[in-house]
Amino acid sequence: YLNLTGQLNHYISFRITPDIARETGSGSSLNGSQTFRLKYGFAQLNLDDWTTKGSWVRLGVQQTPLLDYAEGIYRYRFQGTMFIEREGFITSSDAGLSGHYNIPGDYGDIHAGIYNGEGYSKAEANNQKALQIRATLRPLPHSTLAKGLRVTAFYDDDNYVKGAARQRFLQQVTYEHARFTAGFEHLNTKDRTSAAGREITGNGWSVWLNPRLVNGWELLLRHDEMKPDSSTAQQRRRNIAGVAYWIPNLQKMSSSVLLDY
Repeated sequence: YLNLTGQLNHYISFRITPDIARETGSGSSLNGSQTFRLKYGFAQLNLDDWTTKGSWVRLGVQQTPLLDYAEGIYRYRFQGTMFIEREGFITSSDAGLSGHYNIPGDYGDIHAGIYNGEGYSKAEANNQKALQIRATLRPLPHSTLAKGLRVTAFYDDDNYVKGAARQRFLQQVTYEHARFTAGFEHLNTKDRTSAAGREITGNGWSVWLNPRLVNGWELLLRHDEMKPDSSTAQQRRRNIAGVAYWIPNLQKMSSSVLLDY
């Protein structure tokens, strides 16, 4: 990514982030070429003067509520996307209007918005919009041992067409410690691609652990399981293991080298 960010004044800031992807449309004259597209392009109204610090309202192509938050804990998107995105059930960016509120006392935050629902890489298909909301609770923010514990619920309510639901509900528990980071996610999905079609329900889970060794060395251990249709025996499993070296003493950036399977 090449990020262009700025602050017009105390209240208004912006971000523009292009993305590069290969054009795969067989009927396109650009088929096979690398194309330059917009992933993020939004304006933000900071609400620090009227509510808690870090609260804001955004308009434009922006992060959806779950993934940007969760990847700040997981930190291994460069190896591959998180469980719900990797299974194709949600996208990391979409056009919409959203708001974020930090709960006083560092007890958590809430991020909710109305989005197109198709994601930044696709054209809007219809007049159905997606309501997405993430609520995160940090139960003991002032406890030395338990301040790294966070409990999150995420809900995405959308429709393929009117009367044909596309819904996702994810529950997540994460824990951050000086010696390791761990997370567990459970996902339920509901899809009806047409008003007269069969409703398909699915469920799955993912667990990951990042033990921190010494001198910047860290392990990546992860297991995913997904049953996309509860009425069938089909099940997908994924195991990821790796060793990473996070280069120390860098300022305003982070860099890592990962060998993974």
